Amino acid sequence: MRPEASLSFADSFAPALLDPARSTPEVVTGPNGKAAGRRYDVYRNNVTVSLIDALAAVYPAVQRITGAEFFRAMARFHVRSNPPTSPLLFQYGREFPAFIEAYEHAQDMPWLADVARIERAWLDAYHAGDAAPLLPTRLSAIAPGRLADAVFIPHPAMRIVRSPFAAVTIFAANRDDAPVDRIDASRPEDALITRPEFDVAVRHLPAGGAVFAACLASGQPLGEAAATALDASPEFDIAANIAGLIEAGAFTSLACGDAS
Repeated sequence: MRPEASLSFADSFAPALLDPARSTPEVVTGPNGKAAGRRYDVYRNNVTVSLIDALAAVYPAVQRITGAEFFRAMARFHVRSNPPTSPLLFQYGREFPAFIEAYEHAQDMPWLADVARIERAWLDAYHAGDAAPLLPTRLSAIAPGRLADAVFIPHPAMRIVRSPFAAVTIFAANRDDAPVDRIDASRPEDALITRPEFDVAVRHLPAGGAVFAACLASGQPLGEAAATALDASPEFDIAANIAGLIEAGAFTSLACGDAS
């Protein structure tokens, strides 16, 4: 455990780092006890810039959409209201999509927060644990009469993001420097994020696919998940969705009595 004096210094030093309206803490002094306001301001600015840079690294599509100047101004407000809670910078910014959703100057881009949610899911999938994906032959080994009871175990990297906007298309169009064609943002799109091996993949789920995948990921048997998906989308294609999820590496194993 650190000495009490160290805790007292840290408690006094840190709170003003992200609040430029606060004065330099009294515990901060220069050589021979001289004032160190300028030094503290330089350090405070470096901390803020580092956190903004961390957000830009996590949300490159959002920054490309808004432009760097808009993004950094928005990120600065987020940094001041949401200090980091982990020493790992890639963990920072989980609240940023919700912040964007409420940010006054982003209201004319209502889909932007969901694009950010896909980017956050992409990074979380990238850092998720490793696991071998489920092989298609495992499903075919189950007797047809027992398929409805099959329970799928989700891959650690599996993520689902649902959006009433064309967030998947907008995300994909803005992850590199290629020209972006006109996009109808009003189309609802749901994303499946997986990383069956080394590369993260983002797929646009068909109608009912997100409901189906979420039900399976929560532990519902195949029959129940399919029924829920059909209730949500009568055009839901069970066979095509199962095949698509397995191909995407969304699951690692399944259980169905002695066929586990």
